[in-house]
Amino acid sequence: MSDGLQAESYHLIIGLGATGLSVAHYLDRCQQPFAIADTRHHPPGLQAFEAAFPNSDIWLGPLDAELLCKAKSLIVSPGVSLAEPALQAAREAGVDLLGDIELFCRAVSAPVLAITGSNAKSTVTSLVGEMARSTGLKVGVGGNIGLPVLDLLNEGEQDLYVLELSSFQLETTHSLEAQGAALLNISEDHLDRYASMQDYIFAKQRIFHHAQAVIYSREDEQTLPIHGQLAPQISFGLDKPPGPQDMGLLEKDGRSWLAQGEQALMAADEVPLAGRHGLLNALAAYALAAAAGLPLVDLAGAVRSFQSLPHRCQKVDVKRGVSYINDSKATNLGAALAAIQGLRQDYKHLWLILGGEGKGQDFAVLKTALQPSIAGVALIGRDAPLLAEHLPEGLPCWYPENLEAAIQHLASAASAGDAVVLSPACASFDQFDGYAQRGEVFIRCVQHLPD
Repeated sequence: MSDGLQAESYHLIIGLGATGLSVAHYLDRCQQPFAIADTRHHPPGLQAFEAAFPNSDIWLGPLDAELLCKAKSLIVSPGVSLAEPALQAAREAGVDLLGDIELFCRAVSAPVLAITGSNAKSTVTSLVGEMARSTGLKVGVGGNIGLPVLDLLNEGEQDLYVLELSSFQLETTHSLEAQGAALLNISEDHLDRYASMQDYIFAKQRIFHHAQAVIYSREDEQTLPIHGQLAPQISFGLDKPPGPQDMGLLEKDGRSWLAQGEQALMAADEVPLAGRHGLLNALAAYALAAAAGLPLVDLAGAVRSFQSLPHRCQKVDVKRGVSYINDSKATNLGAALAAIQGLRQDYKHLWLILGGEGKGQDFAVLKTALQPSIAGVALIGRDAPLLAEHLPEGLPCWYPENLEAAIQHLASAASAGDAVVLSPACASFDQFDGYAQRGEVFIRCVQHLPD
């Protein structure tokens, strides 16, 4: 510890990277003393930190419990597990464990809409942001998407904030009082970090604490609030809305409509998001807009003009009548199955590319979930053998050397009217820098296929 920092007078940022760097800049603006600790010897953002704060302390390597216990508070980046023994020791010693979302919630007075879920968080967050902007509001969108939340404070005062929140971020958030809080869905994910599925669900459910309106999915009972909620509840689903505030589908004049209660809002076939899960995302966005008091009848234009985010059921091209869908963001089984369910009605057959790092998921459901519209599966990456154990008997399966070879093989097998879908159900770090690079490789390979 340098002479400039006295015990219990400084905040210790745990984990550098984009989040840690944004926290450092925020604390510097607030004239709060801080230091950084990171388990990595060459963390991302190290050079930028040293250039911006040449006189600040930084400790690299295994976390030191004695050091952590001397801090006023620990501001923990989402990538660091709270199960770290040094963090547990600090908590037991009475040191506050916070995250950047907590600091943000303490700093802002404008209303916040908060979104979490295993899948579709980024799409719904981005869509809600566009819907709110279309009404003339100044809107800050960030969190687990785009800018770290504390960087949003540099953009001036906003009328509304729309935040995508991961379970990791929610673990260190205590002061969130969202005007609308949505839990979109739950599927197995991050079981390499959580002791059980129930622990993961509890972490997600933290988004409902102190919310002014609670939003859940009728399609997924795991999103129902576990604890008693006095706040109004808004549900969304693909059936008829059960109550006047709920979102769903109505049949009217021979067409299906997105609706709140009995009020039709826009025709379902005008929603640009692919598949049935695209309709669910639009309905969730409308539910959040309702919680924010936005004029729902005026939002259809913003929905119609919304572009799908990259690597999320993104239609890349059509080659020789075969469509190629980049859903690289599907890093868990729930996301992949949502894509399959949503796309299977639009094509004669689906040819899948699965594989990567399975993150401890149970793939047993694949035995039934891939019937009957899946024509074949190419398995790639580290956990390809594990996935193969759970495929339906008789389903054609290949083990190409890499993603490029998988695309070449499926392109030769597919016929006009089919789709080749990269929806891996796994993380990408065994072969790629992240899901975005995996998706870019997919796009580049498809573009090189003959027309």
